[in-house]
Amino acid sequence: MPYLPCVEIEPSSGAANRSVIWLHGLGADGNDFAPLVPHLQLPSHAHVRFIFPHAPQIPVTVNGGMRMPAWYDILEMSIDRRVDETQLRQSAAEVNKLIEREIERGIKPEHILLAGFSQGGAVAYEAALTYPQKLCGLLALSTYLATHASIQTAPANADLPILIQHGSQDPVVPESLGQQARDWLQQRGYPVTYQTFAMQHQVCGEQVAAINAWLAQHL
Repeated sequence: MPYLPCVEIEPSSGAANRSVIWLHGLGADGNDFAPLVPHLQLPSHAHVRFIFPHAPQIPVTVNGGMRMPAWYDILEMSIDRRVDETQLRQSAAEVNKLIEREIERGIKPEHILLAGFSQGGAVAYEAALTYPQKLCGLLALSTYLATHASIQTAPANADLPILIQHGSQDPVVPESLGQQARDWLQQRGYPVTYQTFAMQHQVCGEQVAAINAWLAQHL
């Protein structure tokens, strides 16, 4: 079975018993967040395999049709962020294949965590909330729930722990979109932790410390 090409980082000691699948943003690739791994303070019992997939190269409408790494086409940059939902769901299906591969490698689904930044976070939302087996958690960074009007959520992940982090000065994905995702999820009973940081469309040191604290609870 063909899979998305990925950067993979095996645990520094012991055989992997946890997996984190982490999706990059528009125009980046799987190398974007790999340098963060040494800064993550993981629980001693968690031997984590990190998987950073590369998005395919596709034309992106809001960038003049230029081909670039993208999980889906963005059709307009309005506050509603009209996107190609078919492509987004195709990308989520590719993430599901990576989850299945981790299960085949011996990782229990409840020990698999999804993470995504910006466009990658929109795909991670779709993949995690619709996956038919219980997952470990979802880390949503500077992102939005693009498919909120049409997503078919899975009962198995109705209590999925979700950490949403957003920059209060984000000019690319306004914080209001992160807040909308939080509100949508909370209204449906998901256990959501929402954190905001004085930053733009990026990751900061204070945020990484907060991620470490959350991973210690859920990994």
